[in-house]
Parts: sequence; structure tokens; C-alpha cells
Amino acid sequence: MKILAFDTSNKTLALALLEDDQLLADVTLNIKKNHSISLMPAIDYLVASVDLTPADLDRIVVAKGPGSYTGLRVAVATAKMLAYSLSIDLVGVSSLYALAAPITEPGLIVPLINARRNNVYVGFYRDQQAIRPDKHASLEAVLAELAKETQVTFTGEVAEFTEQLSKALPHAQIRASLPSAYEIGKKGRKLPPENPHAFVPDYLKKVEAEENWLKNHQPDPKAKYIKRV
Repeated sequence: MKILAFDTSNKTLALALLEDDQLLADVTLNIKKNHSISLMPAIDYLVASVDLTPADLDRIVVAKGPGSYTGLRVAVATAKMLAYSLSIDLVGVSSLYALAAPITEPGLIVPLINARRNNVYVGFYRDQQAIRPDKHASLEAVLAELAKETQVTFTGEVAEFTEQLSKALPHAQIRASLPSAYEIGKKGRKLPPENPHAFVPDYLKKVEAEENWLKNHQPDPKAKYIKRV
């Protein structure tokens, strides 16, 4: 099975091409770029570099969230378009898994994505398996939840939180990591395909405009979303 996997859920653009679990080629760009402009040229380059064409692909695996709203929309829209136009499988994998999977330390792996205002998107993984659902929470709440853990490794977007993490859990390891498209490709190979028409990002949190609207309005579940917002 030939798999194209990619993640644009945050600053990093990560792509990989796999033949089953074998990595054929990958590209990781950790620079601030407009993913809507750079993603398709990067895909074209990666596919051509291993003498393949889009028609050779069997499956698209995409990091479907949480993360940047814009980055997720770019990734999911591109994945749906490719899966539909090529008539191939589409699979979504957690963006937090993409950060946690490369880390091999024993114990609990806790990937973080900065959600601003000292909030995070957080996952909890052991042996590359989620032991609790990914969620959006304050960093203080996450640290309180982990207070009794004896082996913890924080990874992902940890640079801004290093001082708080070290103070609350002095025994924890802190290892920044970039998302691995190769790891989500391997994970996605084993998952059942999803319906491209119903496939949506996992934001885990409403956009700020909708949250502000809901403070002063009682939503009608029968109303169309656009009319409500």
C-alpha cells in the first residue's frame, strides 16, 4: 500500500511517502509559511522524487487536529480533495499522536500544542497508544492531573512552558518534538478508511467568535449553523 501522509496542523509542514511501513521519502519544514501555498507543491515534489504519480497512491493519511484552525482546514480540505479525486482511502490521525509517536522514553508521553493564554491541547500516550482522549485544557489543570505520575515526558510545543513544567514536575523530562508524518502514515495504514464527505477536523474547541456568540445567545439545535452564528 502506497500512503501519502501529511500534517499542517501548526507551524511545521510535515509530509511522508510510505510503502506499507517502509519510509520512501519525507519532508519537514519548520518555518513560518502559508501552508495553503506550500502544501500542494511539496506533495508534487515528494511524489515525483520517488518516481511516482498521484495515481499510484492508495491512501491519504492526514493529521486532523487539534491545532491551528487555519492549518487544520488546509490539511483536511487537501486530504478530502485528493481522496475524492483519486478515489482512494482517507484516514485521519491525531495531531498530538504525530508529536508523541517519535518519543521512545518509558512511562507517560504527554504531547502539548500551545492553545494560547496558558492553555494547551494535550494527549496522554503509553507505548504509542492513547490512554485518555485528547483534550483542550489549562496547563495548570494538566499539571494537577499529572501530579502523581512518576515517569512523564512532555513533548511537542513545550518551549514556552518549560519553566512551569519543571517547577510543577521536577522529575519530568521535557523534549521538544516536531510532528512525524511517517508515524501518522504507519498508524493510518492500520485504521479503517473514513467517508471523505463526512470527514471534518477535530478542533476540540470552538473558535473564539463562536464562544463569544454563545455567551449571549441560546443556540437553537434545529437552526442551520450559518444562521445561528
